[in-house]
Amino acid sequence: MPVKKEIDIFEEFIRSKGLRRTNQREKVLEVFLATEKHMSVDKLYKFVKRKYPHIGHTTVYRTMKLLAECGLCEEVDFGDGLARFEHKYGHNHHDHLICLRCGKATEVVKQEIEKLQDDLAKRHGFTPVKHKLEIFGICKRCSSGRRVS
Repeated sequence: MPVKKEIDIFEEFIRSKGLRRTNQREKVLEVFLATEKHMSVDKLYKFVKRKYPHIGHTTVYRTMKLLAECGLCEEVDFGDGLARFEHKYGHNHHDHLICLRCGKATEVVKQEIEKLQDDLAKRHGFTPVKHKLEIFGICKRCSSGRRVS
């Protein structure tokens, strides 16, 4: 079951947009919050469909856009043109290492990188609003020949 705070945030956002609160949107939120993966709409739809077969693909897509708008998740693109969503609310900032062979995205947190970015912005009189760091390469598993399809 989703955490009450996320439900409250979503319900308040829906109200502020003049949209209806629906059971289907709440179910999509529930399924999304139960995962900790980078989820495409298609992949999330498969998870939703298993548990709630009456919910359609369009509902999942539109709900994820709303969740991103209200700050509960963020849309990410790992360079392959496929939009994925990851949790944002209550999660610390992190960067990604993305394998160009198998597509695996590894989340990394390194305070030294964050400090370097802050120092760089300050040195140039720049006020950052948000940032992302994505490093593309070949993961250890793929470079050792044990490629995953």
